[in-house]
Parts: sequence; structure tokens; C-alpha cells
Amino acid sequence: MNIKSEMLEKLKKQKIFDGSQEIELKKKLASDWFISLRNEICETFETIENSSSNDKKISFQRKEWKREGGGGGTISIMKGNVFEKVGVNISTVHGVFSKQFREQIPGAEKNGKFWASGISVVSHMLNPHVPAAHMNTRFLITGDGKNKKIWFGGGGDLTPIFDDKDAKGLFHQKFKDCCDKYDLSYYPDFKKWCDEYFYLPHRNEARGVGGIFFDYFYNDNWDKDFAFIKDVGKAFLSSYSQIIKNRFLTRFNDEDRKAQLIKRGRYVEFNLLYDRGRIFGLKTGGNTEAVLMSLPPSVSWK
Repeated sequence: MNIKSEMLEKLKKQKIFDGSQEIELKKKLASDWFISLRNEICETFETIENSSSNDKKISFQRKEWKREGGGGGTISIMKGNVFEKVGVNISTVHGVFSKQFREQIPGAEKNGKFWASGISVVSHMLNPHVPAAHMNTRFLITGDGKNKKIWFGGGGDLTPIFDDKDAKGLFHQKFKDCCDKYDLSYYPDFKKWCDEYFYLPHRNEARGVGGIFFDYFYNDNWDKDFAFIKDVGKAFLSSYSQIIKNRFLTRFNDEDRKAQLIKRGRYVEFNLLYDRGRIFGLKTGGNTEAVLMSLPPSVSWK
């Protein structure tokens, strides 16, 4: 049995004894954390962006949106001289899944009820020697009463344009350190899951150099699971900001840029064909602009 099957099996056996007040507190703690992490990431990226030039300060532009079925979110986008395009989105949505979609979601099979909150980060850099990166973490609640399920999901992955062992090593080491604090099986299991998920079958190639990926994350200890989720976000910001600082002044030429645009084409192919987050967002009435935030500003195919 693989790690995905094990987590799904554990989730199916989950029994929720929390009262409504306890569940509401968990919702608030999670959604507040995603806002806090959004703010920290945006501030860190703005500092890096504005360290490259004495010109007019560049900052994230925010746009709020409302979901017709319940909830909404905020899109934060910055375009500059270091970050060609970076998005940091947060959302908290609720409602009822379609009959077709609810069959795929644990706990939602009977009535389709759901509540979800999360953060999503996608960064496409101007300098081809700085890898693109993605991170998201989320908290979900589905169903009602004894059929209710709660769990976390998320992860992060790195997509260098060229071979970069140092960037890959730092990125993976930070996630390994984060995982090892909680369970020594997390990193190898979640790394494998990531490698299998961020893969383009039609190209027979990986999207990048991986990271970690997990879903249906539940261990009958919400506080500990939530602490892990917070550390995943911190580990991503720590490693990726260092990778950017070490590389954004590296010289590049037109050939480097062409290679970057072609690699971005692979990124687009994965997100449009296989990404579950995009499917979830569109099938639950999410904001289209927010759902497609991950697409790069320019791209090329051979």
C-alpha cells in the first residue's frame, strides 16, 4: 500500500468528536495562519525585489474576490525586475460540491458539503538562473456529523531551468529538516509522492526537481498536524528566498532566456492538464483569475 492509500484509509476511519465551537476555532486558526504567511512571503519578496534597483518601489497589487456559493479570497500579484511574475493567493470558501465532484472527495459523498482554506504561491523569475517555485498548503472540512472529515494538504516544488545541484540540495534539505521534526517517514514518502505527482506522462519527464507533496494529511492530533503545516510554509520561504538572493544577479543571455520560455511551456502543460488544485478551484466556483495565477507571463514551445 502506498502513502496516498494509507492516508486515505486512515481518513476514512476518522471520527470527529469536536463540537461546533471547536471546529470553528480550527477554521479561524488555519485561515488566520494563511493570511499571516501570505503577509510574510509578500514582505520578503518585496524586499528582495526592491534590493535590485533604486527606481520606484515595486509591490504586490491585491485584488479581492467573492465566491457566489460562499466565501472568497485575495489575489496578490507582483511583477518586477527580479520576479517577472509572482502570485501569492489566499482563499477561504465553502458550499456544496457538484454531485459529480463530491464522489472524489472523502467525507463529501453524501451531501457534498465542504469548507476549505489555503494559500498558494507560484513564482516565475526574470533571470533564467533563478528557479521557478510553487508552494501551497490547505485545510479542508467535508461532510456533516459522524461523516465529517478534516485534513490538511500541500507541499512545495522547485523548477530550475538548468541543472542546479546547490539550489535543489538547499530546497530539499529544508523540507527534510521540517519533516524529520515530526516523523522520519514523512520526507521520503512525501518526496516520492511529489516526484510522482509533478510528472508529465506525455513528455515522459518531471516538471522540475521536486520537493514534497501530500494530501489527506490526518494523524488524530490536529495541533501537531497544524504545526507541521506551518513549518512547511516557513521551510519554503526560508529556502527559496535564499536561492533567489544567491542567483538573481547572475548574468544571462538570449539563449538562456529561450531555454527558460520553453521550460515554462512544460509548466503550463502540467497545470492545464494534470494539476488537481486547478481542477478543484474551477469545479468549486473559484475565481478564474486566481485559479490560473500559476501561468507564467510569457512562454514558448518548440
